[in-house]
Amino acid sequence: MIFVVLPLGLLIATAAVLAFIWAARSGQFDDMETPQVRVLFDDEPGRRHAPTEPDAPAGQDPPTGRRS
Repeated sequence: MIFVVLPLGLLIATAAVLAFIWAARSGQFDDMETPQVRVLFDDEPGRRHAPTEPDAPAGQDPPTGRRS
């Protein structure tokens, strides 16, 4: 019985590995939906531009643009 089951199991495992390699190379796992909806999502907070005002020297408050 082992002389039949062992080669049959190896044959099935080899076929599964070859099928996976074929599917990966032929583009079966490519994502076709995400690029279409990516434009709908907001940018991440870290990707936004910082304000262009210069930094205040140490110990001073930054200018607010208001006169007192």
